[in-house]
Amino acid sequence: MKGSFASPEAVAHIMTQKFVMYSPLYRQEQDLKRQGVELTRQTMSNWILKASQLWLEPIYEKLRELLIKEEVIHADETTLQVLKTKEKPTPKKAYMWLYRTSGCSEKNIVLYDYKPNRKIENAENFLEGFNGYIHADGYQGYHKLGDNFTVVGCWAHCRRKFAEALEMISKDERANSTAGIALDYCNQLYAIEKEIADKSYEEILKVRQEKSKPILDAFLCWAEKQSIAFKSKLGGAFTYLKNNEKYLRRYLEDGRLEIDNNRAERSIKPFVMGRKNFLFANTESGATGSAVMYSIIETAKENNLNPFRYLTYIFKKFPNIKENETADILLPWNAPEECKVKI
Repeated sequence: MKGSFASPEAVAHIMTQKFVMYSPLYRQEQDLKRQGVELTRQTMSNWILKASQLWLEPIYEKLRELLIKEEVIHADETTLQVLKTKEKPTPKKAYMWLYRTSGCSEKNIVLYDYKPNRKIENAENFLEGFNGYIHADGYQGYHKLGDNFTVVGCWAHCRRKFAEALEMISKDERANSTAGIALDYCNQLYAIEKEIADKSYEEILKVRQEKSKPILDAFLCWAEKQSIAFKSKLGGAFTYLKNNEKYLRRYLEDGRLEIDNNRAERSIKPFVMGRKNFLFANTESGATGSAVMYSIIETAKENNLNPFRYLTYIFKKFPNIKENETADILLPWNAPEECKVKI
């Protein structure tokens, strides 16, 4: 970076400490000071944001182009507080959106996208050009996406609600309770998924139609006959089941689809863990930069790369890229052997 003495290794280290080890910049500043290094958090912030804009954003955009060409993806979102925004008064909460490839993809891509609200237009704009299945939770916004999106519901959310309802019942009464029976239906569906995990997509589809569909049909038929207080925990679980029936059935249509959206939940967890330490983003540009950095780092991890080595490789290679080369050579699956995690 012009006018800076930041080395590729230094910037990669700061990013890795913040976004992999969840160490906020003020803690890094304190630790460096104890070692006799005077480096302010503001300087570190300027370094990583500038490096992100110059060298990571082009890779991020290329990954987005590849993601929307997929036929099956996962999506999720979580809250984020931003202190300084364009809107006044400051919104109580903003959102970090998450989009990623599914298990059927040959290349793993995990992308974060900061937005000041939870409007579903955010997903439509980010995924413009996508045509296929999108795994999501019960957020109704996803059900308002265009015809090019086919929403797949999440049985993990459904099962969790029945499990929470079961916790409200004494242990000796759980087995034959309504919540217990409902949870058993969910567990039967998951047991089948465990059995067919290593099978081909064609075999998975066949088994689901032969075994899962009858169980799911019986579950929904039984659920229709239950009379539960609407405002109770159990009532909420049945309401979720009824409102999302169309989407919960969808995983039966294609062997590439998954029974739940846990893949997205696992990918958004690193941001949630980091949020517990840094609590908020100071500015919207900082939140956007964080989305890019998290994206590159989590995509690297998904492709069995060491984040520090991969970032160092990008910062060394990109500024000196040849005219006949493109950013494609910097994509995770094209990274040199030195960036890979040794297993």
